[in-house]
Amino acid sequence: MERIAVGLAALGRPAYINLGRELPGTRDVPAMRAATHEVLDAAYAAGVRWVDVARSYGLAEDFLASWFAETGHTDVTVSSKWGYRYVGEWRLDAPVHEVKEHSAARFAGQWAETRALLGERVRLYQVHSLTVDSPLFSDEALIDALAALAEQGVEVGFSTSGPAQADAVRRAFELEVAGRPVFSSVQSTWNVLEPSVGAALAEARAAGKRVLVKETLANGRLVVEAPEPITRIAAAHGVGPDAVAVAAVLANGWVSTAIVGPSSTHQLASNLDAARISLTAEETAELAGLAEPAEEYWRHRSHLGWD
Repeated sequence: MERIAVGLAALGRPAYINLGRELPGTRDVPAMRAATHEVLDAAYAAGVRWVDVARSYGLAEDFLASWFAETGHTDVTVSSKWGYRYVGEWRLDAPVHEVKEHSAARFAGQWAETRALLGERVRLYQVHSLTVDSPLFSDEALIDALAALAEQGVEVGFSTSGPAQADAVRRAFELEVAGRPVFSSVQSTWNVLEPSVGAALAEARAAGKRVLVKETLANGRLVVEAPEPITRIAAAHGVGPDAVAVAAVLANGWVSTAIVGPSSTHQLASNLDAARISLTAEETAELAGLAEPAEEYWRHRSHLGWD
């Protein structure tokens, strides 16, 4: 499972935009903490050694920290993100669930919070959802602070969202301080419905950058609303549509790590079936035909409800 990580976006808070979540009947903090620990236990037993979280994933960092305290595991790599603040107050009907701010103050505050919970386990700290119009690109104090973190031995990266992901990837990797690149890692959305960032990610990988892929199941669309080619290919391999979608991500040689976001041990096991199948060239080509225009994909995503 070296190339698969588990993300806690769907488990760290009661509401999220993923379709088909399998959660406890009562989504209070103790129940969600227990569900998170169960998934982490199963992932560790299956050989997964990377967990991805964020400050805006509700109590995801807290849940992960308590799991470490209970298990004592020291061989798990953690990546987290800063830039969004969770404001949902543990409500399903919150009018706003998270607020974005790319500033030096937000970075300093959230890095302190992450470090207090997870200590030196954090290997990679990422700007959350960097876009080409982010104020980060003109904020010298923030850029210097990120470069200083990299000098301390923490990998510094960024995640991307939206139809212009490729532009954000290329622009971010051009940032330098004292002749050294600020970023060494990127986490982008890539799946068979939204592959538009692929070329930029391949360039990044060729340049020696770490490439993580998120939203491998298109926020659950590739399971709950799986297109016919995916269900047919899944049946041929004896796996679920989710495994095929993740296998399609892993088929890209430029992918360092594919992130799955299960909300139950059942979903986790199904996701991890991706590691035991190999798609044929014909199947990969057929899946490539499912791509939607990037603008259409992100417009659809923006209308997914927080449930």
